[in-house]
Amino acid sequence: MPTTAMSNTFKTDLLNGKHNFAGTSPLTYKMLLIKVGPSGTYDKTLQNVGTPGSGTPSVTNVGTDEASGTGYTTGGFTMAGVSVTLRTDTATVDWSTNPNWTTATISAIASVLYESASGRVVAVFDFGGTVTSTAGTFTITLPAGGASTSVLRLA
Repeated sequence: MPTTAMSNTFKTDLLNGKHNFAGTSPLTYKMLLIKVGPSGTYDKTLQNVGTPGSGTPSVTNVGTDEASGTGYTTGGFTMAGVSVTLRTDTATVDWSTNPNWTTATISAIASVLYESASGRVVAVFDFGGTVTSTAGTFTITLPAGGASTSVLRLA
């Protein structure tokens, strides 16, 4: 089963200046879905998404563990409406648009947030069970921005 966690690789990437969420030349971030019954490990050790939808799953390739189905786009949803905020002593990153796939028939147990050009993983989010849509909109509802609720938080 997946474990919700910020990737260890992301932590060191931040200190090496490899991520830019907003401001001058922000990078593009995406969120993809992990299918039910994956063979790979989805936790803080996931480093890169590799070639989503293709190849053997490993810490450097989500591969065939990416969800698939009608209305789902391989590689996931392009995140939009980013904001970086300091809330007292906690820096946060939030997006205003919930990832969604319309007229979708898919099932997933987790999602992976990653930087699209490099494929570097930011975080894994466990859904706590199988989430399914049948010819409907599959939506990941992002939490409201806050020091203890934002998608990404550094305290």
